[in-house]
Amino acid sequence: MKLIFCISLFLMLTSCWPSSVSFKDAGSMPIEWKSFHVKTLEVNAPNCPLFYGAQLTEKIKDGVQNNTRLSLATKLTDAEVQIEGEILNYQVSPIAIQNGDNASKNRLSLTVQFTINSTKPTEEKLTLTSSRFEDFEATTNLSSIENQLLENITEQIIQDLINKLMSNW
Repeated sequence: MKLIFCISLFLMLTSCWPSSVSFKDAGSMPIEWKSFHVKTLEVNAPNCPLFYGAQLTEKIKDGVQNNTRLSLATKLTDAEVQIEGEILNYQVSPIAIQNGDNASKNRLSLTVQFTINSTKPTEEKLTLTSSRFEDFEATTNLSSIENQLLENITEQIIQDLINKLMSNW
């Protein structure tokens, strides 16, 4: 009796066991998507640091590789998902005005527009615009915290892109 119970329990557990385990969520991404390619983002925003387009591009490559099942293709023609884009806006503006028209806080805003082309299962084209911002004290010199602000904004923009790739378009 115990033997039959153990065998039955074993069969039930093994039949429910997943065939593969992965920490990378496939979401609603088409199964045909295996690789992606990112063209270096163009900087079309006044006052945006010139290095930021290339820096954001590299961080997108890392983010997509680390958070999806897609691998990086070295050639554009080898990728099922092709991403290109441009930085449209880079702006610092006051947000918390006090007495005497002085700002107590400033906001660094950044807008990036992506064009995502997929070649499989059918050819599709999608445009994604991601606008993000970080606030900072008006008494703080922007150049002393700009890299940290950009790092925070970059993480949010990459997450927007990954969410779009993982969603059902």
